[in-house]
Amino acid sequence: MTDPGLSAPQPERQPAAPEAPPADESGTGTAPSGMPEYKGEPLDAERGPGLGCFWIQIALLTFFLIFTPLTVTWGWDPLISGALLIFTLILLLFSGQTIIFLLRLVAADRRTRRTPLDPKAKRTVGQMEDASTPPEDTPPDEQPGDGKPSDG
Repeated sequence: MTDPGLSAPQPERQPAAPEAPPADESGTGTAPSGMPEYKGEPLDAERGPGLGCFWIQIALLTFFLIFTPLTVTWGWDPLISGALLIFTLILLLFSGQTIIFLLRLVAADRRTRRTPLDPKAKRTVGQMEDASTPPEDTPPDEQPGDGKPSDG
């Protein structure tokens, strides 16, 4: 039995590292261009995997998800089935990372204002907000609706 008065030495706690300052003055942590950051710079769609790579990964993953259990049913050597299982798990990891990258690209693209394609469509919330705020380059005394009569 060990003595309850004796305890294992506790490791010293390291002070938390200071947080990195935000990339812009607004404090949002995104790049000034409005794009999300990837490795410290704005996310560039041309530098990552594309849809072709994604569909190849998904096709291979589907094949191996079906084929790997069948090798066990057919009584193949357990080393082959195990290797196929490990390959399937690694492929699942890469496919998941590709999906995350592509979703970040879609989210970055959706940050821009879009207008409906149908001219009869209702106005979007962004269009209503733009219409309700006066333009920034208009001097405050010339803004519409300030109560002063217009000349004309």
